[in-house]
Amino acid sequence: MATVPSVSNSITVRLEVPASGNAVSNITTAVESSGGSVTGLDVTASGLEALRIDVTVAAASVAHGEEIVEKLRAIDGVTIGKVSDRTFLMHLGGKIEMSSKLPIRNRDDLSMIYTPGVARVCMAIAENPEDARRLTIKRNSVAVVTDGSAVLGLGNIGPQAALPVMEGKAALFKRFAGIDAWPICLDTQDADEIVAIVKAIAPGFAGINLEDISAPRCFEIEARLREALDIPVFHDDQHGTAIVVLAALTNALRVVGKEIGDIRVVMSGAGAAGTAILKLLLAAGVEHATVADVKGVVHSGREDLNDSLRWIAEHTNRSGRTGSLKEAVADADVFIGVSAPNVLDGDDIASMADNAIVFALANPDPEVDPAVARQTAAVVATGRSDFPNQINNVLVFPGVFRGLLDAQSRTVNTEMMIAAARALATTVTADQLNPNYIIPSVFHPDVAKTVAAAVREAALAAGGQGEQAPSRPTPGIVGTLDTAAFPVVRL
Repeated sequence: MATVPSVSNSITVRLEVPASGNAVSNITTAVESSGGSVTGLDVTASGLEALRIDVTVAAASVAHGEEIVEKLRAIDGVTIGKVSDRTFLMHLGGKIEMSSKLPIRNRDDLSMIYTPGVARVCMAIAENPEDARRLTIKRNSVAVVTDGSAVLGLGNIGPQAALPVMEGKAALFKRFAGIDAWPICLDTQDADEIVAIVKAIAPGFAGINLEDISAPRCFEIEARLREALDIPVFHDDQHGTAIVVLAALTNALRVVGKEIGDIRVVMSGAGAAGTAILKLLLAAGVEHATVADVKGVVHSGREDLNDSLRWIAEHTNRSGRTGSLKEAVADADVFIGVSAPNVLDGDDIASMADNAIVFALANPDPEVDPAVARQTAAVVATGRSDFPNQINNVLVFPGVFRGLLDAQSRTVNTEMMIAAARALATTVTADQLNPNYIIPSVFHPDVAKTVAAAVREAALAAGGQGEQAPSRPTPGIVGTLDTAAFPVVRL
């Protein structure tokens, strides 16, 4: 699949060129003839004999950007100055910061925000730990926890290299749901240690977002933390992906006029995301599913099954299929890939049922070229932003956690995730729905609040406390005043 220029690989090149002549047109011609795209051209200094120009270029890769710079260097009269990678510039010094919600202007502010006034608040929480949700950042804070073992499509790159991703996740929490999220990168990949550390830091948070932890350890870690903690634990790589896939499939089925209980789904990928997608689809009503991994179709006769694959074998593949993914996908209504690039081709998609649905979600290169899949499939979605119907976790995790925190939920369950998927699907109205628009943009103004409202309602139905006034006044007010007149403020 050809890679096209992208802003994620954009560079800014500072050039000095003669003030007269065709230098500017030569620059744009050089970039475009190299397959790049000029997205900005700014004169930053001018003299009688020379101009200084900053040219911003979208390239297809780092190597492609270097080729473009060399092409510019070859232009007569052009001198190359500084070359800046715009993505790296955006990450300089990190992407998030902590800031105070209150001004500290004088001694009075200091004495209430810190000592001695803070001591009374500490004692109030010591007497009633639940007040931490009202009187500290806990009520609106989520820990984004990783061990760096399965970062994006980069693999096991470790906790420090994972930090830019976790920072980005925290920024998205704030942008789309107003949640304060904190990157926690752990220098261990031992499941026991990760569970112990997260349990130890949990008092400061209202939710735990596990991120980029490899399978099968992620299943154990999540299950143990859910059992141990009284706050929701959500592994976004699993459940965030699953919720968006279910929402997109709901709308894709509306487009092709099929029912979820009638379709045959074939999946490629049995890792964290694939297993979570499968479980949510089964809970939502899928009756006929087949899963393949790198060794072919998962079935009970295979001798290499671990606990996770054994569960898949027991709950799917009713017809007892064996063989390869290519064989399994023939006559399927839906293909969902969360695996590896180019495992299918156009002939495989053409062998699927009429009005087929293809979700090829491997990044950056999907399981089948989307342009090829679209030749025969009715609906195609990818994980990429440069094709229609992007399956993106950002559509889900901010709203899911907003709803969980607003409900003061102590857990997250399948019913809440199905509610989130249904809410996300409804943001695409009947008059908007078409094969190229089954899922909204991450910048759709209604996405986070619609998902949050649905999750909050489901969480409250499951026993969440919601935002409520405390049951007692603030202790420790001295003198003859009526202490009942000074309740803990509902924040």
